[in-house]
Amino acid sequence: MSGMMLIAFDSTQQALRAEMLLDYAEIEIDLFPTPKEITAGCALSIQFPPTALKEVKEIIAHEKVEIRGVFAQNDNEIYISI
Repeated sequence: MSGMMLIAFDSTQQALRAEMLLDYAEIEIDLFPTPKEITAGCALSIQFPPTALKEVKEIIAHEKVEIRGVFAQNDNEIYISI
């Protein structure tokens, strides 16, 4: 995996909540349209660098943010579930 990571959501409320929490933790994130290859109930996803994966997962779990899944971008720039 060489590209960015992405969190997909089933609701806009959870996406915006996660954005606020990750911003507060000073993690470099980008609100991003959910790629068409990812099935999710929300058109918004959060993109972040792979180096922040551990901290992002800890915050999401600790704050009980409901997510659809975490995805990694492979060498062909396609997101796969991890």
